[in-house]
Amino acid sequence: MSVAILPFLTFAASQVGTPGPANMVLLTTGARFGLRRALPFVVGVAFGKQLIIWPLGFGLMAVQEDYPLVFDILKWVSVAYILYLAWRVAGMRLTVGQADDQPPGFLAGLIVHPLNPKAWGMITTGFTTFVSAGTPPLQATATIAICLLGLQILLHPIWTFAGQTIAAGVAGKPAERYLMWTLAALTVASVIYALFGGGRAP
Repeated sequence: MSVAILPFLTFAASQVGTPGPANMVLLTTGARFGLRRALPFVVGVAFGKQLIIWPLGFGLMAVQEDYPLVFDILKWVSVAYILYLAWRVAGMRLTVGQADDQPPGFLAGLIVHPLNPKAWGMITTGFTTFVSAGTPPLQATATIAICLLGLQILLHPIWTFAGQTIAAGVAGKPAERYLMWTLAALTVASVIYALFGGGRAP
């Protein structure tokens, strides 16, 4: 009765570190505002996944089996939100660390993962694949929560800083528009993959 920690960490690192809606949002936020100004948002994104992990660990999956329609509705609301983010990304222009508007804050980051269908798929896979039958819910949930939070604290700022670095090279140039369109397209593609390609990424 335990959690296979090392295999789970390998799986989770491959998911948290690869492109998905949350990482595309982090990349874009870093490009727009720079890592320093975006830090509250980054912290919110990292902690937002906890809002999924704990309910799933304590029985939300059973509710999903009883009320599948509710979860289908939530899934499509999530998709609509991520597509709205992609539309906003496509229209953004970069002024690294000097944008006139305010960067998104902690609360804005907190809702990214709960509205991210890929996060739900990844966490569900974590519980169903790497937790032995009979493991106490508190032990399983706390282990997965700590592992994921540690990976996010490490990897989310990297994505945000990558956005800042990329932006520094293209801001104000013709490539800027194409970069933002590409980021938006990757966001949409990540959602499509989540829905139809297995749904196992951050």
